[in-house]
Amino acid sequence: MKGTTPVEITGNLAVIGYGLAAIGPGIGLGILFGKTIESMARQPEMSGQLRSTMFIGLAFIEVFGLLGLVTPFIFP
Repeated sequence: MKGTTPVEITGNLAVIGYGLAAIGPGIGLGILFGKTIESMARQPEMSGQLRSTMFIGLAFIEVFGLLGLVTPFIFP
């Protein structure tokens, strides 16, 4: 196509990267809490052990979310 100018993309791609990185922990937390509540409803006697395991999983998921937030600042 004659006479068209190329389009320049400006801005920081880190914003898009963090937006995509935030989707994963959000989905992971939803699955984690949903399955834990379902398991507690099926076996109430295991609720203490399930709850402690859920909090360990919560910590790992949040760490991955924070890594997604910090990574664009480390590697500009």
